[in-house]
Amino acid sequence: MVVDGGSGGTCEWEGRWNHIKKFLERSGPFTHPDFEPSTESLQFLLETCKILVIGAGGLGCELLKDLALSGFRNIDVIDMDTIDVSNLNRQFLFRPKDVGRPKAEVAADFINDRIPGCHVVPKLYFRQYTERLLKRELFLYDLNRHFKKIQDLDETFYRQFHIIVCGLDSIVARRWINGMLLSLLVYEDGALDQGSVIPLIDGGTEGFKGNARVIFPGMSACIDCTLELYPPQINFPMCTIASMPRLPEHCIEYVRILQWPKEAPFGDGVALDGDDPEHIQWAYQRSLERAAEFNITGVTYRLTQGVVKRIIPAVASTNAVIAAACTTEVFKIATSAYLPLSNYMVFNDVDGLYTYTFEAERKENCSACSQVPLDLQFSPSSKLQEVIDFLIESVSLQMKSPAITATVEGKNKTLYLQSVASIEQRTRPNLSKTLKELGLKEGQELAVADVTSPQTMLFRLCFTSE
Repeated sequence: MVVDGGSGGTCEWEGRWNHIKKFLERSGPFTHPDFEPSTESLQFLLETCKILVIGAGGLGCELLKDLALSGFRNIDVIDMDTIDVSNLNRQFLFRPKDVGRPKAEVAADFINDRIPGCHVVPKLYFRQYTERLLKRELFLYDLNRHFKKIQDLDETFYRQFHIIVCGLDSIVARRWINGMLLSLLVYEDGALDQGSVIPLIDGGTEGFKGNARVIFPGMSACIDCTLELYPPQINFPMCTIASMPRLPEHCIEYVRILQWPKEAPFGDGVALDGDDPEHIQWAYQRSLERAAEFNITGVTYRLTQGVVKRIIPAVASTNAVIAAACTTEVFKIATSAYLPLSNYMVFNDVDGLYTYTFEAERKENCSACSQVPLDLQFSPSSKLQEVIDFLIESVSLQMKSPAITATVEGKNKTLYLQSVASIEQRTRPNLSKTLKELGLKEGQELAVADVTSPQTMLFRLCFTSE
């Protein structure tokens, strides 16, 4: 049998989709009550359905393979990382020759070449930079390639997809795409237009544990509704970091928490970006210097990036299980042949094999999907810094660098903005002022922007007694 290879070709052969037809062209005991067998569902999968996969790492590689072999041909993939040697043991779409290349590009090429008719499109853009040697290793990072972050793409891009699948290792990125899909919802006379809903399938793994979930924005529990379920980040005591470091991680945390904001190597107000090779190289060198002072060994470039990005351990078998579960849910939703998961599946094979499902419920006061301003209760004498701290430390909010604006005396006023150095310097004195001194009143609406969401969140200020 001879077939043409790769990149969107129309090559078919007898029996190629028989395994899919068994699900779509006949009824069964588990099919959706309203399902009517037909040939149209398969044609929709093959020709029309557009899937976006976010992440081309351990979970993302498995997702791309499973989706392509399940009949989904029109797939876009986003990932801004390059391939490292350490990825090769579990990210099976990559080979040693690919080290240093963009994950999204290599993964797309591999799937397109291996699975006839499949068309996977990586999201990249190019800029001119000079190659520079990074780490003390024998290869160069190709800085001529800059990769798309999910935040770089606008509403028009996301609207084109029928389903979005996440294989991310970042809670912030999960929350951002969750907020983007919520911002695409259309309401008519207060009623949700279900045609504007783009389902989100989210998978996550940590060692031998994993989860898969199905989110219908505006209809079921969103990422922020269940923010408390995500494990807390590991933090080291400040006294240990500053005075008595014992581990290489302590040295890296010292650089991340204390040296970076003090030295501001890339400008005032520029946050340490775990995906920027120049930022990580700077942190790596300073961490080596710190470690040398205390005779600590073990600081590497990889460990530095792992600590900065809070990278968690990955196991290939767990990735395979969770990707299979996510792909099954994509298939269910795309074909309407089976009822989707409702709505959270947990997998654990640390000791034996254990899995269960439960339905996470929407929070009435969810900051992302409730459609109503949340109450912030502070006294008039509370300082703006206290409000900032609450937005960051609250378990249900977990913001990173909130920027607050409000309408004061009929004018829109920025109370604090950290991301732009000049504005941060100008608004910094406001942090030590009381809410009363800032001219804020009972019932005042505060607009808060943060990297965890593309939308501005509204809060209502409720004064408490002194």
